[in-house]
Amino acid sequence: MIAHQLGRSVILLEKNKHPRFAIGESSTPLSNILLESLATRYDLPSIAPLSKWGSWQQTYPHVACGLKRGFTFYHHILGKPAVADPKHQRQLLVAASPHDRIADTHWYRAEVDHLFVKEAQQIGVPYLDEVKLQNVSESENEIRLQGHRNNEDFSIRARFVVDATGPRGFLHHALALRELPLPEFPATQALFSHFTGVTRLADQLSDHDSELPPYPVDDAAVHHIFDGGWIWVLKFNNGITSAGVAATDKLADHLRLSEGPEAWQRLLDLIPTLKKQFANSQAVQPFIYMPRVSFRSSAVAGKRWALLPSAAGFVDPLLSTGFPLTLLGVSRIAEILECDWDKPEFAERLQSYASQTDNELLAAADLIAALYAAMDRFPVFASLSMLYFAAASFSESARRLGKVNLARSFLLHDDPHFGAAMRRCYQRAKQTSTQQELTDLANEVSRAIEPINIADLNNPQRRNWYPVDANDLLNSAAKLGSTKHEISQLLDECGFWK
Repeated sequence: MIAHQLGRSVILLEKNKHPRFAIGESSTPLSNILLESLATRYDLPSIAPLSKWGSWQQTYPHVACGLKRGFTFYHHILGKPAVADPKHQRQLLVAASPHDRIADTHWYRAEVDHLFVKEAQQIGVPYLDEVKLQNVSESENEIRLQGHRNNEDFSIRARFVVDATGPRGFLHHALALRELPLPEFPATQALFSHFTGVTRLADQLSDHDSELPPYPVDDAAVHHIFDGGWIWVLKFNNGITSAGVAATDKLADHLRLSEGPEAWQRLLDLIPTLKKQFANSQAVQPFIYMPRVSFRSSAVAGKRWALLPSAAGFVDPLLSTGFPLTLLGVSRIAEILECDWDKPEFAERLQSYASQTDNELLAAADLIAALYAAMDRFPVFASLSMLYFAAASFSESARRLGKVNLARSFLLHDDPHFGAAMRRCYQRAKQTSTQQELTDLANEVSRAIEPINIADLNNPQRRNWYPVDANDLLNSAAKLGSTKHEISQLLDECGFWK
């Protein structure tokens, strides 16, 4: 759609047919500001409403999605009964919005992806589905894709191809690209499906806290953490719930995840709270088993092609990093098409895009690997997660203020201070087991995030419950190179107040 708006002659090719099932469903505040910015810059008004729950419901009430007010985490010991947790030592709630109207969303991809395709066609993008591509060949002036459609030979000639076919996708195979490891990241497997009949988690919790949580715990990306893996639960507004498990090979083999529904039930039997929540559930989509979740391509771009970040690599669904990484990639490729098409700098900019995409994938992998290593020690997990939430909230606010220069990279991984401090925290976490070591880690995390901490994160007085508080942002104005008046204006423009 962006390339079309820039005056390029484009065509959109689809292997299957919409609507169709797809995984990768949870947006984040950074995702939403990127989507909103792209819609504004490239005159795509039909896309902008997808950036907030309220505008989505007003514009596309017929397109299913889920309400995401934040990130919910609960820690479990497999095979042990749930116990009351009045001090929130085995939970973490991080709000992302102050109310529903400007909240994030879960995308019910069958309908959202179909919406994107229809909107592309509406503005004049030619679209062909059920295309079976088989070969790719490059020459000095063009790239050619060949295959079959409707039992006939099919061929396309283009000056440039963007591959959005996902991990181990078309160009990865057609160009015989190598697969590289993600250093120190554990080998993981996954099993997931869509369900009906899933109740709300809040109705199953054993403890009744007199204090109201910062948002309804189910209106979030819900993470259930345990030694060796985690379960996600995302509720849509059409009665369907997306749920699945990602686990290290050791745990996945123990659970025999490859057996599908039987393995899922075995896992639920080990977590009483979830067993109750899914007691009357029914899978409405065949279980999908992934023997290997993570992926990294050896090449991200060539002279006449580029992989979107979603096709260049994937780490894990944990923390919903897929959407922001891909939308950062979309914005960078769009800028190259806009500013460098037909210029000598085109090839150089593509290689810069490739390097940045791979570096951000590695940064996400470093963080999530550290979190996997801490899944048996939830206080360590919660402390390390503050690195993500500090970088994400700072990046979103900087972009909303028009200060993109403050947060150009994902997780601020190339920031001289924060990037290095973040990596030191990962290393310290590996040796953290005693209370003193945990205190030392929390202090190091606090020092690492202090220059970008605009949400009062890692504050022990908040007992692992972090609301969205305007005062936190107002008091952090200087960290964003702004005044309190500018922050107040930003809050008004964003619809912060109900």
